[in-house]
Amino acid sequence: MFRYIFIMLALFGLHVRAATVKINWNLEYLNISRDGFSTWPAVSVNGQIPIPPVYVTQGDVLSLNVHNSLDKPVSIHAHGLFMRNTSYFDGVGMVTECGIPPGSSYTYFIETREQSGTYIIHGHYAVEIADGLRAPFIILDKGKPAVDYDKELLLTLEDWGRQPEAEHLSHLQSLPSDKIPLDFKTGLVNGTNGNYSAPITVARSTRYRLRILNIGLDHPFKFRISGHKMHVIEADGVNVEPLEVDGLDIAPGQRYSVLLETLDSDNFNYIYNATMVADFTPVVKGLNPRYYIGAIEYRKNAPFKSTPLISDNDLVWADEFDMVPLNRQELLPVDRVIELEKRSKLMEYGLPLMGLGDAPHKPVLVPTLLSALSMGNLASESAIYGPQSTVYVLDYQESIELVIRNPALRSHHMHIHSRVFQIVERGPLGNATAAGKPVIAVHRAGKYPMQRDTMMLPEFSYIKIRFKADRPGAVTPFQCHTGHAARGMLVVFLEAPRLLQKYQRVPQQLLDNCRKMNVKVSGNGAGNSGYNLTGLPPATYFK
Repeated sequence: MFRYIFIMLALFGLHVRAATVKINWNLEYLNISRDGFSTWPAVSVNGQIPIPPVYVTQGDVLSLNVHNSLDKPVSIHAHGLFMRNTSYFDGVGMVTECGIPPGSSYTYFIETREQSGTYIIHGHYAVEIADGLRAPFIILDKGKPAVDYDKELLLTLEDWGRQPEAEHLSHLQSLPSDKIPLDFKTGLVNGTNGNYSAPITVARSTRYRLRILNIGLDHPFKFRISGHKMHVIEADGVNVEPLEVDGLDIAPGQRYSVLLETLDSDNFNYIYNATMVADFTPVVKGLNPRYYIGAIEYRKNAPFKSTPLISDNDLVWADEFDMVPLNRQELLPVDRVIELEKRSKLMEYGLPLMGLGDAPHKPVLVPTLLSALSMGNLASESAIYGPQSTVYVLDYQESIELVIRNPALRSHHMHIHSRVFQIVERGPLGNATAAGKPVIAVHRAGKYPMQRDTMMLPEFSYIKIRFKADRPGAVTPFQCHTGHAARGMLVVFLEAPRLLQKYQRVPQQLLDNCRKMNVKVSGNGAGNSGYNLTGLPPATYFK
């Protein structure tokens, strides 16, 4: 009896009255030039791009009704939000839903009672995030914030291509693999070319909470403000003890809040630097890195303060191993270790396939969530989902340590859905020296490891992270938060599928959308019974 009550509380939490914030999104194409160089049909919301930020207060339920006026399916993911017993609102195409077909709608109900902080809402069916379907999602504190401040500021960083991402990828896939050209994107700051962004206006003697988000697809940014220190107070929705830094390395999908205390004089304005780095292409002057400079404006037309030029190597940059979360969660024990490794397979044409295991992730014929709901006892067998689904079945309350290795010449930005993980260790792989790259130092967490949902996996390195499978029935993707997920760098953790069957019921609207797309809503990964995967396209295995 007591075990039943505990599980029910874990599944549903305590019921409290909450306000419902209703927002309607109509997704449609809008011809626009955001970089000043190229005009093409980006994805807009209600005719607007950049998409306005979404604000709610902790405890609210966001009712986001999405109508798809595009010519292809789409889905919406609330990046960083805990989907406790509501995986069908996580928005991962052909994993937690079929998608929203053209001309149809789906309403996502996103609960926020467990969280406040800085998040993102973006497309997650294919690569529509790259075409503008991305926006800040801010959950304001219901009561007094962990750290006092006077006002808030919001700064978004993103990369932007010169044509729709699907067209760009289609072109690359038509080329011999040894003829793939270098790709250089433009950096946007607050929605426009970083060279022409509006000033960030501040008042003197004021304490600001500056929320900084990288909502882009591929490129990390380095951000700093001349003449000012910043104090990190939040990373990916996790409040931290204030940490003084000179600058931030912000990978795609990462978010920070920093305290910015302005000076007591408005005699001068100051500059900020936002440097967009593509570590997967060579350094090319003027193209990689790309340097963007903007204004911290105390007073209109005031002169800019001249400050000494300081090398990045001499600055203090935010690092998870220097952060202490305010929740003081102790290091988890380990029940099971899962080892993953970034792998790739060169093809004769186009970009290489990527993955984290024996095979790259590819969409199967039935969304993983619907297979888990319909396959009875067999739902606990990873084989029934198909090798392309890259599913790992976890036991309820199992403590997991992931060891992720990256033996390659580029970083990856690893994101987990529906939870945060503890950051336990980061260190080098032995092939760094052979590749002529610096060997990074080993860092290990202390008693209270930092937690977040997106972490940089540097080139020629490994990371260790931990989490507890305390969300029974959760369908939890773990992926590279770039276009690499679409190329296979994604696995799925399925937690206690028998409890999923007992307590989760998907919305009828989701099932209707599947049928409109001629996608089966039951059966194994191929839509069949038992272990019969006939009809499922063959998996591609790494050698």
